[in-house]
Amino acid sequence: MNVSIVGSGYVGTTIAACLADIGHDVVNIEIDESIVETINAGEAPIHESGLEERIADHAGTTLRATTDYDAVRDTDVTFLCLPTPQSEDGSLDLAIMQAGAESLGRALADKDDEHLVVVKSTVLPGTTEDVVGPVLEAESGTEIGDGLELAMNPEFLRMSTAVEDFLEPDKVVFGTASEGAAATLRELYAPVLERDETDLVETDVREAELIKYANNAFLASKVSLVNELGNIAREYGADAYEVLEAVGLDDRISERFMRSGLGWGGSCFPKDVNALRAGAREQGYDPELLDAVVTVNDAQPRRLVDLLENHVALEGARIAVLGLSFKPGTDDVRKSRALDVIEHLRDRGAAVVAYDPVAIENVRPDYPEIEYADSADSALEGADGAVVATDWPEFDDRSFEGMARTVVVDGRRIDIDTDALEVYEGLTW
Repeated sequence: MNVSIVGSGYVGTTIAACLADIGHDVVNIEIDESIVETINAGEAPIHESGLEERIADHAGTTLRATTDYDAVRDTDVTFLCLPTPQSEDGSLDLAIMQAGAESLGRALADKDDEHLVVVKSTVLPGTTEDVVGPVLEAESGTEIGDGLELAMNPEFLRMSTAVEDFLEPDKVVFGTASEGAAATLRELYAPVLERDETDLVETDVREAELIKYANNAFLASKVSLVNELGNIAREYGADAYEVLEAVGLDDRISERFMRSGLGWGGSCFPKDVNALRAGAREQGYDPELLDAVVTVNDAQPRRLVDLLENHVALEGARIAVLGLSFKPGTDDVRKSRALDVIEHLRDRGAAVVAYDPVAIENVRPDYPEIEYADSADSALEGADGAVVATDWPEFDDRSFEGMARTVVVDGRRIDIDTDALEVYEGLTW
């Protein structure tokens, strides 16, 4: 099929490369000319495992990028993969989505064939039908259901495994208002849906919109509950990992997302949980449990620094922070717990030296005053203490030699020879 994708951010770029990889002709529409040039040169604009190779394989043949919305006229399906940033009150700012829908609608005004528009961005229930739909109708002059179809297809991509998540998903969700739209999506996703391990969920549009939020809210709640239990275990002198490993054997719970530590961050969980909280309040419901989920999560970085301060006077101390990205395998630092740790350390007078294999340049503009090392060993040299904020594999089996004092607080439960340390503190175990 011929597919157009509006937006070449994290989601748009990944699904463009993956759709090209399963046999479709794909055009990315992006207003940032530098990103367009990067994709057309066969390079990835973001750090993501397996993405660069696929863009290199298909760029110039079945994958291209452009700034021209007119390219949608030669396609059958358009995915809207546009950012929906968080406002100060936690609600979604839909300005970019509306602007993209306007430009798309104007381009489709000159198309005679039927066209399916699929919202891929994470939006609250009602947005696809009540915001995007009317804009498309007004700009294109075509009514939804009369030559123009609308659908919702939420993404469940995890940074660092996004390509694998798209090509080998646990589930694919189609939210449609017509059988024609559903049939088109089934054809588009056919190579993915052929897998026995992939479940297809077909719903109406609003249910599909809410499934993504419910999915992330559940996982975020699980992590915060696990951290709460880990904090309690610490007060009793018990090993939270042993406790939670046993709890995870219950098939109603499972072992996934059972690692207590610094908590969740990134671009999805914080924004989605906050948007769901704000949306619930707009509907007249007070989401007390989700409020508590956020409160527990936000307290974890402070707890880590408190543990460090039990052993190191932080005023004037040199503290190494290992890891800046919100998780290993990505250079994304949005809502990274590591940045909260840095804030707490600086508030208490510590001199921070930070290291991350790929994310330093994404942090430097906002924290130009801290020191950046070119390796973990360099960061640790002469440090009075160290914290592990991201569980990059290269941090495992580290000797921590060269430190002024081998005091380490581990927020991610990496593999450390604790016998070789002066003081070892895990965040919640």
